Amino acid sequence: MDYYKAIKNEIINNELNLRIKDYSKNKYELKTYYQVGKLLYEAGNKYGDKIIKEYSVRLTKDFGKKYSLRYLFDIRKFYVFSNMHPVDAQLTISHYRLLFPLNDDKEIRYYIEEAIKRNLSKRELEKIIKFKEYDRLPTNVKNNIKEHQIVNFIKNPILLNNNSNYEIISEKILKKIILEDIEAFMKELGNLFCFIGSEYKIKIGNTFNYIDLLLFNIEFNCYVVIELKVTELKKEHIGQIQVYMNYIDTNLKNINQNNTIGIIICKKENKYIIEYCSDKRIIAREYILI
Repeated sequence: MDYYKAIKNEIINNELNLRIKDYSKNKYELKTYYQVGKLLYEAGNKYGDKIIKEYSVRLTKDFGKKYSLRYLFDIRKFYVFSNMHPVDAQLTISHYRLLFPLNDDKEIRYYIEEAIKRNLSKRELEKIIKFKEYDRLPTNVKNNIKEHQIVNFIKNPILLNNNSNYEIISEKILKKIILEDIEAFMKELGNLFCFIGSEYKIKIGNTFNYIDLLLFNIEFNCYVVIELKVTELKKEHIGQIQVYMNYIDTNLKNINQNNTIGIIICKKENKYIIEYCSDKRIIAREYILI
């Protein structure tokens, strides 16, 4: 792949849209940064960071402005940041650059929401971060800042209608039970779920993998990866679904959607594995056949 040509084309398209109204222009600009950041990320992984320095020189020569090495690294950071946190086109890349050093999800969400609500400029946002406004909030206020709210609405256990009275339950049969009454299953999960597909095919490297069920939640504006297990939850199940979630975030979700949630539906939950799972987007729920 000619990464430089692809990056240059994205930037040219962005330059052509600079005369559009501010909100639409900023939305398009953030989308461009996301796409360029993705290409820089892939090129850096393939050829090393030295290639980004080369692109900086070539882009500056081609466009005559602003494409410094630091600027390109920040665009790559924006791509990584966008895959971890929801972004809003009401804020600019300058706002988001201030958030790159922060690690706490709730803190990042707080500053994004406050910047939008109070219509903060880049300098105003920089000021409230500098004076640690989030750190000075009362504990009860911090606790009310929502993270991945969809997690709180998934029932446990999940009731599945075994209408065909299957006696031997394999993962294949469990999936068949769900698909036989997919509407009831989605209602059991909660509100406003849409069915995308079963055995959803993705390609990782040279290998095809298959996601048991892929849904989309309209209310929370995110994809939902579901993996089915007829055993007790195991640590390797966490690693598997995390890879699938990251794939969807990188290749399917767009910049205006929230990060993918993962649900492992298993015969028996293991609270210790979930407790030590660092990715809070992943939840486990037991199933009961009725």
